[in-house]
Amino acid sequence: MKKQKMLLNFLIIILLTALVLWFALKDNYKEILNAISQMNVIFLIIILLWGVLYTVVWGFVYLILGRKYNKKFSLLNGIVVSFVGTFFSGITPSSTGGQFAQVYIMKKQGIKVSDGASLLWADFIIYQTTMMIYVTILFLLRFSYYSAQSGWFMIILFGYLINAVVILALYTMALFPKVYIRLSRTLVKILAKIKIVKNPEKTLDSWTLQMTSFTTEIRNISKDKKSILACSLVNVVRLTLLYSLPFFIGRALDVSLEWSRMIDVIALSSFVTMANSFIPIPGASGGTEVVFTLLFGSLMRTMTGAVMILWRFSTYHIILLIGGIIFAIAKNYYDKKSNEISAVGLEQYEE
Repeated sequence: MKKQKMLLNFLIIILLTALVLWFALKDNYKEILNAISQMNVIFLIIILLWGVLYTVVWGFVYLILGRKYNKKFSLLNGIVVSFVGTFFSGITPSSTGGQFAQVYIMKKQGIKVSDGASLLWADFIIYQTTMMIYVTILFLLRFSYYSAQSGWFMIILFGYLINAVVILALYTMALFPKVYIRLSRTLVKILAKIKIVKNPEKTLDSWTLQMTSFTTEIRNISKDKKSILACSLVNVVRLTLLYSLPFFIGRALDVSLEWSRMIDVIALSSFVTMANSFIPIPGASGGTEVVFTLLFGSLMRTMTGAVMILWRFSTYHIILLIGGIIFAIAKNYYDKKSNEISAVGLEQYEE
């Protein structure tokens, strides 16, 4: 059943990607393909591997947090975790599968499931907080200017508010966990009455456990100011790499972009991220490309389609491919290593 769902998700991604490519190329496909084909080969390779760099940088966050639970946790371990998370988040609706796969890999790397879950909570809290501060600054700098030019920016504002509610909920959970546990009891009872939740007691126990784990991790990480600062700085680098990529793609395609427009590109890229918040399709496929085209149209003009195609392939499709390969290699390696350890243990027992 899981394989069927995964294949269905891949099919959805492929179909939506094909639809978006048609949408981007239908008016001036010759001009777009010609512009891409004439790009400097070195620049093209750098652009296509830009998303790989972004994901590698994420590995430093796992290195910092992983060392708290396993002193031997390496940067390579962290990079594997980041690629695995990116892969499974990219092929599951609303990025729901990433953390489960990451816990599985971290367990193979010597971090207990409970510690792995705590680590991911810490990563999520720090990233979400850093991102919201980063995007809020960009909103203050550029949102009013661009929103006056297009009604589409109301979607961006909605996405921003969703993210703001999420981060507010996280911190109020940490401050008032008992209130949320009471609210969850009421919610579970309502869902059970309308037959949405089949086992209310089990569901409630699971939610309470997650709430307790979350609040404990909030308290633990709040004491480690050094790790918070280090992870926040890494996240700023990650976000800047991600948001600035369209600028360098535009320059490589000879779009007339002054360096002073860098802040505009970073702001518009962050707005695309905000719009993705409520697209439940795997990888937010289809919606992401359409929003990107709408927002960047006035800046990139006739090259918007070309910039979008290269940006999306770099930050999504290539990472999806590499992430899948890394997961397969890592799973095979850890399974083989586990079997070897079991075989040695059996031989010692027999002796």
